[in-house]
Amino acid sequence: MSFTSSFVVGEVKVPEDSDFRAFKSLCEDNEGWKLEVSKNNTSVWTKANELSNFRMVKVQCTYDDMEANVLYDVIHDPHFRKTWDRTMFEGSEICAINPNNDIGYYCIRSPVPLKNRDFVTQRSWLDCGFEKIIFNHSVNHAGRPVKKGTIRGISYLTGYHILKLGERKTQLTYVSQSDPKGNLPAWAINKLTKIIAPKVMARIYKAAKGYNSWKSKNSPDFKPWLNPEQMMTALPKFNPADIYMEEKLSASSESLEEGDLNEDDFKDEDY
Repeated sequence: MSFTSSFVVGEVKVPEDSDFRAFKSLCEDNEGWKLEVSKNNTSVWTKANELSNFRMVKVQCTYDDMEANVLYDVIHDPHFRKTWDRTMFEGSEICAINPNNDIGYYCIRSPVPLKNRDFVTQRSWLDCGFEKIIFNHSVNHAGRPVKKGTIRGISYLTGYHILKLGERKTQLTYVSQSDPKGNLPAWAINKLTKIIAPKVMARIYKAAKGYNSWKSKNSPDFKPWLNPEQMMTALPKFNPADIYMEEKLSASSESLEEGDLNEDDFKDEDY
């Protein structure tokens, strides 16, 4: 199943209900996916796709002691993210499109010999109570041009599906269909994907255990992702003139060299 037909990289589009249903199906349907890891409460699948040589990844975890609402807040909260996301070099929100869509910037810190990657994405979300969905795709915004020394990656689709299974039992599914660009070989990224994705989920869970305590001391009533009036006043309003289409988002950074890579360059402790 390919989700990306309803979205165009670079185009700002407010998703419809059918887009959220399609993402949910992508999270729930394992047909055509290869199970790579199944350990404890975590399963990892990968899948070839027609957009690039880099495989899609899906990670699913079930937690017996975590509320769905808390996971939703943790994934959304940009200020809290700075306390737990060790791969984030820089991150910020650029503007609000409407109460359920914004545009943001995220730069990933990469270990030597890799170059840092950054992404500009439109993020969309839907809270249905017992299930919640957050996903994004890459766009271009004049406020965040490609930076020298950093490679602009593409997210065709990256997102989370949070499903409440009980009072404190929650299933969290992460799906990503992306291209880091640059000159990385597919085998390297496919290996990295299997290392990083489960670790991200584990860090989200660990962070979530301390979120309520942290939030009680850090603007406890400020949650724009839940409060439309906060969302539309906290960020600059979206200006269509700031968006530009470009066939290759990372055209100006594609030529950055990252050297010859081998298996020894990728160690678990680096991520």
